[in-house]
Amino acid sequence: MTTQATGASSPAALPAQECAQATTTTAVRRAVVWVPDWPVVAAVAEGLLDPAVPAAVHDARGRIAVASAPARRVGVRRGMRRRTAQELCPELELLAGDETREARAFEPLVAVIEEVVAEVSVLRPGLLLLPARGPARHVGGEETLAEALVGAVAEHAECQVGIADGLLAALLAARAGVILPGGGSAGFLADHDVAALTWLETTSRGRSETEELIGLLRRLGLHSLGAFAALDPGDVAARFGAHGAIAHRLARGLEARPVASRRLEQDLVASAVLDPPAERADRAAFAARSLAEELADSLARRGATCGRLCVTARTEDGGELARTWTLDGAPTAAELTDRVRWQLEGWLSGRSGKPPSAPLIRLELLAQEVAAAGGAQDGLWGRRSDGEVRAARAAVRLQGLLGPDAVQVPVLQGGRDPRSMARLVAWGDEASPERPVEAPWPGSVPPPWPATVPAEPIVVELLDRAGQPVRVDARGHISAAPAVVVAPRPAPKAGPAEAALAELLPPGSHPVQSWAGPWHGSERWWTAQARRRAYLQAATRAPQASARRSILPLLLVLEAGVWRVEGIYD
Repeated sequence: MTTQATGASSPAALPAQECAQATTTTAVRRAVVWVPDWPVVAAVAEGLLDPAVPAAVHDARGRIAVASAPARRVGVRRGMRRRTAQELCPELELLAGDETREARAFEPLVAVIEEVVAEVSVLRPGLLLLPARGPARHVGGEETLAEALVGAVAEHAECQVGIADGLLAALLAARAGVILPGGGSAGFLADHDVAALTWLETTSRGRSETEELIGLLRRLGLHSLGAFAALDPGDVAARFGAHGAIAHRLARGLEARPVASRRLEQDLVASAVLDPPAERADRAAFAARSLAEELADSLARRGATCGRLCVTARTEDGGELARTWTLDGAPTAAELTDRVRWQLEGWLSGRSGKPPSAPLIRLELLAQEVAAAGGAQDGLWGRRSDGEVRAARAAVRLQGLLGPDAVQVPVLQGGRDPRSMARLVAWGDEASPERPVEAPWPGSVPPPWPATVPAEPIVVELLDRAGQPVRVDARGHISAAPAVVVAPRPAPKAGPAEAALAELLPPGSHPVQSWAGPWHGSERWWTAQARRRAYLQAATRAPQASARRSILPLLLVLEAGVWRVEGIYD
């Protein structure tokens, strides 16, 4: 595996005056192909949704990300909670978003557009960028180019094409289905809400930063792109930082960065030989992750960002596949990995118009449009230590040997008890909660919560003074005061998991010193997933023969007639 630089000399080798003359403020004439409701269209293409039925795709937080046209007609909107959407449309078909599925289904559309225009770049699945001037001259005009692009995609999906100066103007023109005259981008953008800036973001990190900027602009009374564009660029950079300065250039109808008449930074290449050759996307994806990490580290060491990522794969019979992805900001290793993984899935799943003719033997990542990071800088406490880097690589290696789910990390999310508040995600995946932490959770266990939560609840018996099981009725009334907690003894040939549970809660009888509760609650009683539970806190005295400490405060839960230990307090 190698990483190297290619191309023009670095800006340090150029005279200051030449560097100053190397950039202009002219916006690039772009064409954008936009497929509306692409996540829903991709799910229909995969046979997961019925196109005649109202449908929507939701994100990891349970919010509607995209709704189909029939769903929008009954009031389902982007950002709406799933429960609210189902109340508006009981027959609504819901499907969780899957970026890999969306990229895989998008590959045939990219292939047919490449037959019309050679230089195509994917911003995200459902959105394509391409230069407008050259192709328009070749086919006889911009209107003819737009018609050719719509006609090429028509067999697969309905699309809209927009042509304008600058990336943001071209994207919004595609959403409106119009072609803007030269120099008309600033006026076209002026009346749009500042929320339009989020349409360019392709990562959750970028969306979060842009949403924070939009909230600040609105609090300052700047609700339109025109009002934002009227500010002095120097004042914007001083007040809103590098991210705000880029957004300000986009609002003015310019490129995110000044257009360079020559390359001021070298391209970077990371490549690896696949041995044995890869026929499946999952095998090639592990090599892609290592390459993406190496390329991201090289960009970080140079203090640079890249605007485009070119993924190239070579096959055993000498064939070659290539695809370019447009990036925003300084991409992380995870973001680079996602693009490569999506592209490999598109090629190797058989959905591509140009599937590999033989197994892949070489994978190459080329960082293009490399530029100084500008406002990008290390974190508050500096770069990651060597130990952190080695640990990350070890985790990736374990995933390669044992599978992606072999290494997981916890993510805090909303819930009513300690177990539901933790979500495990595979190492390298987006660590996003499925439920908002800040939302109200009525009926939740009162704080403080236990410090130790076993991987699996420990089944115990909770008895009263007469030796009878303690019960809680439907109204939350307890049958008798708890007197003893009986922990099971492990089997003679118990495995590591059973031994670990016995270490947490020693087997035997634990007399109850004091207790509180129960807290009774029913969850989703109107669905087939209804649950009724009762929680109880009990301070117990551990058996003297095996106790590591004399008092064991426990969090107990009663469900379906069985008591379990959900957590142990410090």
